[in-house]
Amino acid sequence: MSIPETNNSNELPSMEENYELSAQQKESYQKKGHIALRQVANKSEIASYEPVISHLVKELNNHDKPLEQRDTYGKAFIQISNLWEKSEAIRRFVLAKRFAKIAADLMGVDGVRIYHDQALFKEPHGGHTPWHQDQIYWPLDTDKTITMWMPLVPISQEVGSMTFASESHLMGYINKMVISDESHRTLAGYIEGKGFETMSHGAMEAGDATFHSGWTLHSAPGNPTDTMRKVMTVIYYADGIRVAEPDSKARESDLKSWFPGLQPGDLAATTLNPLVYSRSAN
Repeated sequence: MSIPETNNSNELPSMEENYELSAQQKESYQKKGHIALRQVANKSEIASYEPVISHLVKELNNHDKPLEQRDTYGKAFIQISNLWEKSEAIRRFVLAKRFAKIAADLMGVDGVRIYHDQALFKEPHGGHTPWHQDQIYWPLDTDKTITMWMPLVPISQEVGSMTFASESHLMGYINKMVISDESHRTLAGYIEGKGFETMSHGAMEAGDATFHSGWTLHSAPGNPTDTMRKVMTVIYYADGIRVAEPDSKARESDLKSWFPGLQPGDLAATTLNPLVYSRSAN
């Protein structure tokens, strides 16, 4: 499918400039497993990229049932992956050095690669996102993974950021349950039993972002408003990580999709996983 560009990609902001993190912010992320950062992208940058991303999501959305006829996962969001492959403009956004350096700085690693990106658009009156760990899907045996979650439009308090279970990332791999009603019930009980503090970062402006570890338990409320909650995410992992033996169908599927041609033990690096930031190269 040919996706028309609404801007000349070379004229769009490059977002190469550094976003300075304090030692306190890095420490907070390491302790809690999540953090909110304000104006990671400025208003002008978001104004340039939001229409391009929204256009592509609309073109590629394959939901053909009304909300009330979908399952819990289908009600949670419109999910489109690897937009950077389909648009030169979005490639410029997803592979932005500024975002990648934040990911590397928070994890305390030399460099990061892209796992994949995802547009997660929660429709008006869309459902909640159940409790889950992202990394149960990823064939990577490491704690050096992180997701940037950036709204492309202002998000009100009633929609809010995701809700995180602080310090849950320190538990590592909790179970293999994919996003479902069952994962929501079971993991909510687990969170209560462990006494983890649950925390939302509340209202967010377009261009603000949360970053969370692949092991951090999180969920998201439904969208009670009449407007689309438009969010773009980018998943990073530390350069030098190797592919793990997939221990579930979800990880087998991700191995084929995101590490094509690789086997367990191989360096996790293909053309789909470009090195987007390296401290040693800068």
